[in-house]
Amino acid sequence: MAKKIKVELIENFLVVWNYSEGSDLYKQGFYGKPLGIAKPKTPEFEVPLILDLIEGVYLTEKKIISVHQGIKKQKVSLKKLRDIAKKLYDEFDEKYFAYCNFREKGLIVTSGIKFGCDFAVYKYGPGLEHAPYMVSVKSGESEITATDIVKAGRLATTVRKRFIIANANPATNKITHVIFRWFKA
Repeated sequence: MAKKIKVELIENFLVVWNYSEGSDLYKQGFYGKPLGIAKPKTPEFEVPLILDLIEGVYLTEKKIISVHQGIKKQKVSLKKLRDIAKKLYDEFDEKYFAYCNFREKGLIVTSGIKFGCDFAVYKYGPGLEHAPYMVSVKSGESEITATDIVKAGRLATTVRKRFIIANANPATNKITHVIFRWFKA
């Protein structure tokens, strides 16, 4: 088994301080964002790599990283990391289930916050293409209005993306995707 990459939990983010390990992790699947580099032109960089909590839970589950915290660098368990993420993200279980679903299909998933959604999803990766999809994850009990759909659709069209609603139900292990296609009448 390969050596796990050491990551530090600082508030709501995970930091890979070792530049080489951060670059290697980024190369494995475009995980995280190099600090201060919006769109890396190359996967080699000499800055810390910042991971969000959903990525951290996923990479911890896959035994790729080990998470540590505090001056004594105490190990953070997967359960504790998941509990922290549940406090930060509404409907964390559904979002995480959708994240894993996309990753297992070989897609690259990054935060979609700048698009007002949960995820930006790529076929090839950031820097290689613009994300073709913006995804909002909803549970079966979530409400979404026609106005929400129109707003998301208009934004998706403006930024040349397809808008997807992922209805995720981890309890039943089912996920459905509704993809909107917008065109002028």
